[in-house]
Amino acid sequence: MTRAARDRTLVLLRHAKTEESNPGGDHDRELTGRGRRDAAEAGRWLCREGIGIDEVLCSTAERTRQTCEVMWEAGCSEGEVRYDRRIYGVTPEVLLDVVREADDDADVVMVVGHAPGIPVLAELLADGEGSADGHRAMAEGFPTCALAVLHYAGRWADLTFGDARLDRFHVARGGER
Repeated sequence: MTRAARDRTLVLLRHAKTEESNPGGDHDRELTGRGRRDAAEAGRWLCREGIGIDEVLCSTAERTRQTCEVMWEAGCSEGEVRYDRRIYGVTPEVLLDVVREADDDADVVMVVGHAPGIPVLAELLADGEGSADGHRAMAEGFPTCALAVLHYAGRWADLTFGDARLDRFHVARGGER
């Protein structure tokens, strides 16, 4: 198999639950206790599923940074992290451009971002392909700390809408509310 044709995994993660407001503004909102528990569960789930992350494309917002940190502390394999302001509050087209810039040596890329961009990107990339259960669950909502795991064969630079298939959709919940 050539390097360009190998199967890739794209994990799209909406950040964990945050405080309603922050004196510093929306960009500075932090995770709540529930958000920290959910992010830890997301990290454990990725580990249990055997999904090791090679590269992380993360929004610069505090809540996305904290989501990543808690996931690593919970045992999720920590990939190389690239913080990108373009992931904060953007369209799925801009998010796709960010993914296209992923390292071509990375087989598993995770994007940690926000709604509505992350949920819409997941839908447009998979376009109904893959797990019927996953698509049904995603259609019911893409809450905080939800993960869409998609597969794609090709170079990241060539990824476009409709090229991926949804493998699974999971909402991480870490116990007590």
